[in-house]
Parts: sequence; structure tokens; C-alpha cells
Amino acid sequence: MGKSMRIYMPFASNELKRQMAYKGAFYLFILVSLFGSFISYYLWMAIYGSSNQQTLGGLTQKEMVVYVFMVYVTSSIVTVSISDWVSDDVVKGTVAMNLIKPIDYRLSLVSRALGNMIYRFLAPGVFIWIGLEIYKVKVLGLEVVTVQRVLMYIISCVMSFLIYVLFDFCFGMTAFFTTYIFGMLMAKEALLSFLTGQLIPISFFPEIFQRIFDFLPFSSMVYTPVMIYLGKYTGITLCFMLFRQIAWVIILYILGSIIWKKVTKRLVVLGG
Repeated sequence: MGKSMRIYMPFASNELKRQMAYKGAFYLFILVSLFGSFISYYLWMAIYGSSNQQTLGGLTQKEMVVYVFMVYVTSSIVTVSISDWVSDDVVKGTVAMNLIKPIDYRLSLVSRALGNMIYRFLAPGVFIWIGLEIYKVKVLGLEVVTVQRVLMYIISCVMSFLIYVLFDFCFGMTAFFTTYIFGMLMAKEALLSFLTGQLIPISFFPEIFQRIFDFLPFSSMVYTPVMIYLGKYTGITLCFMLFRQIAWVIILYILGSIIWKKVTKRLVVLGG
């Protein structure tokens, strides 16, 4: 375990340094995303304002405010894409160099994603989170989140990060068949923003669709940790949701291993 840490942690630290070196582009991305969150906020406020009901989809208007911005914080932390890294390695041919190195290619990608996640949490995730919590208590009049709920949220976020990265690794393997996956990446991001509950809470969907989502990993990526933070999952339900996240981590890891073995068998590298 200690040897693995020494081997793969430099990938995380180097990615953290890279993000700090190009922080201007990163903060531009953050501002654009945050602008989208405010658009979502005003849209939902208009929906609640025109409704005769106090609660929609199991969320009150005040809870929806917290939901919108916690979705932003959570998604910015856990949704670190590695499929474009895989595609870039395939296009440039550097994947061949990674194959001959005494390292696990997937673990190196996960380690890089970990460095990216740490940077996103420190800047600006934690600051927006603290600001939201102050606004929630001082302006919205909601209770301060408990330490236990914060810990459950963080554990769920770690699972969400692993689910997203392992799923993205499986998706990135399509680059070995199509080489250029830029269009597919755009389609993936648009589809996941819908399936993970970033655009619309999954509780707003008809019950039959919610049951379908229960058999898919996407709700575990963003929706589950946010609902844990809101206190919507407690007791046995909370344990089940965390167990389901762990199960998806295992399933996607095994699936990724199977796909990786198949693509490396058909890989042909010219030159050298």
C-alpha cells in the first residue's frame, strides 16, 4: 500500500500543480458554471413562485435554493473527466509509452483526477460551500448542517468521484475504436447533466423513471450526495444509498478491467 502511494501520488501532486499554473482558465470555467447555476436558481424561483404548492418534488423553495448551489459544488468536485485524457493519449500515441511503464494506466489516471478534485475542492468549492451555509442559516432561516451529515456527504462525494471516474474510464475506451471522441464527449456531458440530477432533481421525474434510475449509476454521481446533505436520506435509506455507491464502484472497476484487457489485445502500435 505504501509503495503504491509513493508511485501514484506524484500523478496527483503534478496535476494539482498544473491546475495552479493555469488557474486563469480554470476560474473562467468556474465563473461560466456559476453563471449557469444562477440561471437555474432564478428559473426554479419562478417555478415555485407560479405554483400553488409549497413543496415540489419533495423539496421546498428554500431547499431548492440549497439544492441548486450544492449541485454546483458537488458536480465541480466529483465530475472530473478522464476520457479526454485517454483520447489524447490515443491520438498522440503516448498510450504506448504508458503501457510499457511499470504502472497501472488506470490508477495513474485516477490519481491525476484526484489531484484535480483536491484543487476543485480547495478553490473554489469549499468557499462557495461555506458561503452557501451562511446564506442558508442567516437568510433562509434553515438549520445548520450537522457534523454527522457533513461526514456522510463527504464519504458519499468520495464514492461519487470514484463512480464518475471509473465510468469515464470505460467511456474513454471508445477512443481505441473511434480515435477522435470530441463529439461523443460533448454528448456525454449533456446527457449526464440530465441523468445525474444537475438540471432537474430526479425526484421530479415520474416514479417509473425514478425506478429506472435506481438501476443506473448516474444518480449516485451527484444527486445522492446532495440529497444526503439536505437530510433527505437518513437511517436505513442512507445506508442503502451508500452501499449502492460502493456496489457501483466495484461493478465499474470490474467492467473497466474487462474492457481494458480487450482493447489492449487489439492495440497495434507502429514505429518505436
